[in-house]
Amino acid sequence: MQLNQAQAHPLGFVHDMDETALHNAQQDTALQLELATYFGDTLKDGSKAPEMAVIPAGWFEMGSPGHEPGHEPNESPQHYVQISRAFAIGRYTVTAEEWARFRAATGWSQVRELIQAHGREPVVNIRMADALLFIAWLNQETGQLYRLPSEAEWEYAARAGTRTPFHYGDYASCRDVLFKPMFPFPEKTKKRRSFFPQCGQMMWAMEVGTKPPNLWGLHDMHGNVWEMTASPWQPDYFQAPADGHSLPGHAGNKRIVVKGGSWFDPATAARSAARRSRLRDELDVNLGFRLVREI
Repeated sequence: MQLNQAQAHPLGFVHDMDETALHNAQQDTALQLELATYFGDTLKDGSKAPEMAVIPAGWFEMGSPGHEPGHEPNESPQHYVQISRAFAIGRYTVTAEEWARFRAATGWSQVRELIQAHGREPVVNIRMADALLFIAWLNQETGQLYRLPSEAEWEYAARAGTRTPFHYGDYASCRDVLFKPMFPFPEKTKKRRSFFPQCGQMMWAMEVGTKPPNLWGLHDMHGNVWEMTASPWQPDYFQAPADGHSLPGHAGNKRIVVKGGSWFDPATAARSAARRSRLRDELDVNLGFRLVREI
């Protein structure tokens, strides 16, 4: 599918923009909306809601080419997607300490036997329904409209204009991504697999913000924990919507798309285009979520 310039946002095709232009687009959008580029709403008790980053409108190519190491058929076909309006997305996944405020305010309880995160670690072992309860509480506290990102919004924000497997380039290093070190990237380009990991194995997710951000100031889009999206799972992109804010398929689908990879998965799973299917009511120690806020 092709979009002409009249259909696209005046900012145009983000892959044609250099780093300065992409940075300026974010700054200019925030200025027009009378927001700081990075901001946090205030809760009723005076504390801050999760920190958000303004993301400019534009359009991009979603998915991965067949020659990209780690490419899977469910990332095809590559297709153009329009992000028709600016939005804000969390600079980090929602943390255990942010979840604790919700828990104290609402009385939400968790099964004691489940492993729990602490402090600035990403909150895990929660279902999508729990995440939606958190969002409803946050909307009531702030008077704003928070929600889960669509799959396209997530990938657009993660790429920040890039076409490469990762927002910083073609290769994953321990410095930039928390992944399972026995499975580095890109395995398929090596003649022989090494059984000696290049970095130490982590037994849990890191605190958010430990790894460097992308150009739009978002941390941990690659690795650490998988992140829920609002998009129902589809096995490919043949019927993907051209509008990045829309959700494909049937809302009653029991499976959703998750993005980003995790500390427990190979580096290939942390690519911008990588995607997995998870049950809506699934609990896991490597599954969390990131917020979107309408602006």
